[in-house]
Amino acid sequence: MNTRIAFETREPSIRDATPADFDAIARIYAHYVENALATFEEVAPGADEMRSRHAAVVAARLPYLVAEVDGVVVGYAYATAYRARSAYRHTIEDSVYIADGKHGRGIGLALLTALVERCEAGPWRQLIAVIGNSGNAGSIALHARLGFEHIGVLRKVGFKHGKWVDTVLMQRGLGDAGGG
Repeated sequence: MNTRIAFETREPSIRDATPADFDAIARIYAHYVENALATFEEVAPGADEMRSRHAAVVAARLPYLVAEVDGVVVGYAYATAYRARSAYRHTIEDSVYIADGKHGRGIGLALLTALVERCEAGPWRQLIAVIGNSGNAGSIALHARLGFEHIGVLRKVGFKHGKWVDTVLMQRGLGDAGGG
C-alpha cells in the first residue's frame, strides 16, 4: 500500500499589509521575540503596537508586505529608515519574519524579492540587513541569494535569553547604485 504525504506546495501570494493582518503579524513576531535571537526586542508588542508601527512605515512611503497561503498570513516583510539623520535618507533597512513551522517553503524568498522590487522603484539607493544572531544561517543565505553583500559583524552587541548576541550587517545597492 502506497501512502502519500501531502506537502504544502502553493506559492505564497504577496500583498500590502492591512490593519486586519496585525493579529497574525503580532503572533508571528511574538515567536521571535520570545524564542529566538533574530530580534533584540525582549517584550512582544501586541497587535495595536504593530499597527502603529505599520502606520509609521506607510507614512514614510515605505513598503510593508504580507505573504498569504490559503488566506492565512504566513509571513511579513517591511522596510524602515536605516537611521533618523537626514544624510541617511537614501538608505533603508529590511525586516523579514516567517511564521514558525513555515520556513524552507520559499515564503522568505518571495517576500524579500517583492520587498527589494518595491524598494528599487523608490528613491532609495542602499538596503541594509541588520541580522540578529551571527548563527542565523537562513536569513544570511536568503539575503546573499538576493545580492546582499556581507559587510561585517558587530560582536556581542545584544544580550538576550542569557547570552551575548552578534548582529550581521549585509548591504545591497538599489536603483542607480546597482542591485544584486
